[in-house]
Amino acid sequence: MPNSIKNFKTISRAAGPVIYREKKSRFLGYAFPTSSLEAADQELATLKKQHADATHVCYAYRIGIENTLTRMNDDGEPAYTAGSPILGQIASADLYDVLVCIVRYYGGIKLGAGGLSKAYKETAREILKISPVKRLRAVSLIRLQFQYPHLEEVMAFISQNRLKVRTRKMMLDCSIELVVSHEKSEAYCNRLQSIDGVQIHKKDTYL
Repeated sequence: MPNSIKNFKTISRAAGPVIYREKKSRFLGYAFPTSSLEAADQELATLKKQHADATHVCYAYRIGIENTLTRMNDDGEPAYTAGSPILGQIASADLYDVLVCIVRYYGGIKLGAGGLSKAYKETAREILKISPVKRLRAVSLIRLQFQYPHLEEVMAFISQNRLKVRTRKMMLDCSIELVVSHEKSEAYCNRLQSIDGVQIHKKDTYL
C-alpha cells in the first residue's frame, strides 16, 4: 500500500435506475459498488437477465485503488460512444470500486455518435449524482495474540495510545485486533514488540 494513498471514494450501495430519454430511446442508468472483477461480472449478468429485451447494455468500471483495473464496453454501439463517456463520468467523480451500467431501449430514431455520447454521459452523470458516496481511508489492522498474564500490559499500551480496538477475545489465549492509521502502523508494531509474549500480525486495508 503506497504511503501517498490516504483514502478514496466509492459508493455504499447500489443505485438506480435513473431514466434519460432522447428521441424516443430510453436509457436506464444503474450503479453498483464492486471490489472485484467477479462481482462486476455477476452484477452485469443479473442486469442483462432483467433486461433481456434491451437493445444494448453498456458499462464501465474502475476497480482497485492500487493497480486499478478499468474496462468499458459499448455492447454494439459505435466505438467509444457508450463505454468511454460512462468511464469518463466515473473518473470525473473520482470514484473507485464502482460499476456503472446503462441499458438502452432503442426508440426507432438514430442519435448519431454525438447524440449517443451525450446520452450515455448524461445518464452516467445522473446515476452517480444520486449514488450514496462513502470515503474509505488507508488503515492497518494489527492483531495481537498473547497469554492472559500479559493482558494488563497490553491494555495499558492501548489505553496510553488511545488505540481503537476492533475485536477482542479475552480467555487464556487472548486476541485483540487494533485499527490504526497506515502511516503510524510500523511505529506501533515496533513498540508493541517490546512487550514479551505478544505475537503481532499486520494487515493493510481500507475502512
